[in-house]
Amino acid sequence: MSANAIWLVIAGMAITNFVIRFPSLAVLSRARLPEWLRRWLSFIPVSAMATLVVAGVARPDGAWLGPTENPYLWAALGTGLVYWRTRSFLGATLGGVVMFLALRALLG
Repeated sequence: MSANAIWLVIAGMAITNFVIRFPSLAVLSRARLPEWLRRWLSFIPVSAMATLVVAGVARPDGAWLGPTENPYLWAALGTGLVYWRTRSFLGATLGGVVMFLALRALLG
């Protein structure tokens, strides 16, 4: 596949994504939504991110690992603990990377 074809596919996906998402965002941004609905909608990004993270942690490379042999699991738990204690996204990210590298070296 040529480079031009790849860029054409990327541009097509970007345009399609915009066309699909923009109308609903434009309408909802101007509408007055009930508080319960706004609160409910606020949980969607967190839920989507949790789904992606849990899938990557529980099944790295598409295979289930037991808790004793899964450095992803322990590094994720440690990252969550660091964030909970410090409320620092950068600190939690750096701590998680260091924990993961150390655990991967230990667990092999």
